[in-house]
This record gives sequence, structure tokens and C-alpha cells, in this order.
Amino acid sequence: MTARVHVDLLLSEEGRRTAAELTRRLKVSPASVSLAVNYLVQHGYVRRERDPQRRRDVYVIDDEAWYQSVVLSARQTLETARSAMTMAEASGPDSPVGQRMAKAGAFLERVSLDMMESADRSRGLLA
Repeated sequence: MTARVHVDLLLSEEGRRTAAELTRRLKVSPASVSLAVNYLVQHGYVRRERDPQRRRDVYVIDDEAWYQSVVLSARQTLETARSAMTMAEASGPDSPVGQRMAKAGAFLERVSLDMMESADRSRGLLA
């Protein structure tokens, strides 16, 4: 369902729809749309705006959403990396668990930092 909502928003001319419009277009329950848009908002794929004229939330995709989504994912991965490094220290650097966690932490840290740097370098492509 989340993918259907995301694609419907991507394919809309204005890049925006209300929950009622999504429900009607996709022929699904309001609860299904609510779960899907909440996931998309939480992960940075869409943003929620208030339409003061209709007193409804409007879900919007913009070019910046791709950047925000990549950065959010990289930050979450970086948190995981730091947790792994903390676990490595707590387990001891010579223990099998400590070594495994240190390797995982170093790998995840490098990948997440590379993702953030790449997103920053490539952000202009979305302008």
C-alpha cells in the first residue's frame, strides 16, 4: 500500500494529494492511506502541509524529498554504527563479539558518511 500511495503522489501533476483523494483514487480504506502516508512522512519521502482553505492535510512530494530521505537513512545507519562501536568497547576489543561489532561499526560508519557526503555533492541535481 505504501508503494501505491508513493507512486500515485509521484505521478500526480501537482505532486500533491489529500488523504481523501488518495483513498478515492486507490479505492482503499482511509486507515490504509493513513498508515502509508505516515510511513512516507516519517521516512522523508513526502511532507505534510496544511491546506487552510480546505482545512485538510495535503501530502506533497518535492524534489528535496529524495535528498531528505537519503540523509535520514544515512543518519539512522550512523546511529547503528555508533551503537555497534559502543557494544564493541563494552565486549572488549579482543573478544569475538567485540571484533565483530567493531568491524560492523566501522563499515556502517564509513558507508553512512559516504552516503551523506554523496547526497550533499549531488543535491544540485534536484534543483
